[in-house]
Order: sequence, then C-alpha cells, then structure tokens
Amino acid sequence: MDGKAQAAFPDGRSFAAEVIGTDPLSDLAVLRAEAGNLETAELGDADTLHVGQLVVAIGSPLGFHGSVTAGVVSALGRALPTRSRSTVRLVENVIQTDAALNPGNSGGALADGLGRVVGINTAVAGVGLGLAVPINDATRRIVAELMGEGRVRRAFIGIVGGARPLPPRFAPQGGGSAVEVVEVVEGSPADRAGLRPEDLIVEVDGRSMSDVGELQRLMVAESIGRPLPTHLIRGERTLTVEIVPVELDV
Repeated sequence: MDGKAQAAFPDGRSFAAEVIGTDPLSDLAVLRAEAGNLETAELGDADTLHVGQLVVAIGSPLGFHGSVTAGVVSALGRALPTRSRSTVRLVENVIQTDAALNPGNSGGALADGLGRVVGINTAVAGVGLGLAVPINDATRRIVAELMGEGRVRRAFIGIVGGARPLPPRFAPQGGGSAVEVVEVVEGSPADRAGLRPEDLIVEVDGRSMSDVGELQRLMVAESIGRPLPTHLIRGERTLTVEIVPVELDV
C-alpha cells in the first residue's frame, strides 16, 4: 500500500483515508478516514463465541456494496497460514462460518447477534466455508501496535517445528507433547544456541511448549534480545540452553 486509500460507506459517502499500519502476518491493517460524525463499531470478544451462534458478515461481495449475509459459527480454533516474503505465520483461533462470503467480503466485519464485531472476514475456503480473523486480546494488541507504531514487532528464533508426543520415559503419566525441531535456520538464534533437528522443546522461559502455537505466542516484541531459558529433550537426555531472539525482518 502507498498509504492512501478510500473509505466508502453504505449511505453513499466516501472519504479519503490514510493507511496507518499493515501487518500481513495477521492479515490486519488500520486505516484512518478524514471525516467526522462517524459511528464507532463496538468490538466483541471472539473467545466467547460458541459453535452454532448466529453471525452476520458485512462487505462488498462482487462489488455489491453494503451487503449482509447471515450464518452461524461453524467451527472455532482453526488456523490460517499467512505469508510475508519468506516468513510464514499461523493466525490462530480463526472463526469458520457458513455466512456467504465472496470476493469483496475480505476486510469486512463479522458481527454477532448484538452487532458487536467479533471478526474480520479474510478468506473464502469453499462454498459455505468462510474464515475470519478473530477479535480477541491478541488481535487487539496487534491493532494497538499498528495504531501506535504503524507496524508489529515480533521475535524470531529460527526453527521450523511441529507438535510431537513426549517419549514415554519423559511422560510417565502418559500424554503430553512438545515442539519437535524439524529444521534450524542457519545463523539464526536457535542455531547459535545449538539446537538441532529432532530436539524436543519442552519449555521456554518457564512456559510449557505443547505445540507450535505456544511458541509462537511467546515471539512478541518483549522477547527480542532477552535470553530465554529453553529446556530440551535430545535423545535420552535433557538439557537447557539459552536462546536470544532477534527481531523478525518482514
């Protein structure tokens, strides 16, 4: 984006708008319209939604401005991959709905039965299958950063990983999982700390790492440059290393 945009409203008004900030890795952006007497939408909390709850999607599908479609929350807890250059991130807790979404709905509001915005329509995955980025504490923080800084800072350690059950020896009660290191980026903080493929990351900075989402939630601006004690399982032994994240370059 070049920083300039146009904001059109259902009543026919149209105003110049400025792009304050964008974050491709959360599929969110903040625009400021040069206008007064605009009504503020009330934000809800997607974390309180339940499957089967009524929602309505607002947007301009196929160029038909101000269209509204109704449906229900079909599923919760989905993950949506986003990309910025070579960086891939999962947007967590995405809302799945059967409210009709078509090209042009992206960026529009997904509202609950009380008119509160609980999501931002982002993708059409198939007929009767639309996805929306949730409005929750995580996305509110992202929006606040975009408003204040124009961008979102994230930490980076340089691994590709996935969830894996803990070996029986290290999970005597059964159950439990960790993040298995599949690949280590050469020259990255993880590489400098000595991580290897097949290592199991059990705990980082005192937090259990049961899946990649837990690790991703730790990769925030506050972690940049701060040593993070990391507990690993390597083969038949455990060890602790320190990883010092750097800022993710997107």
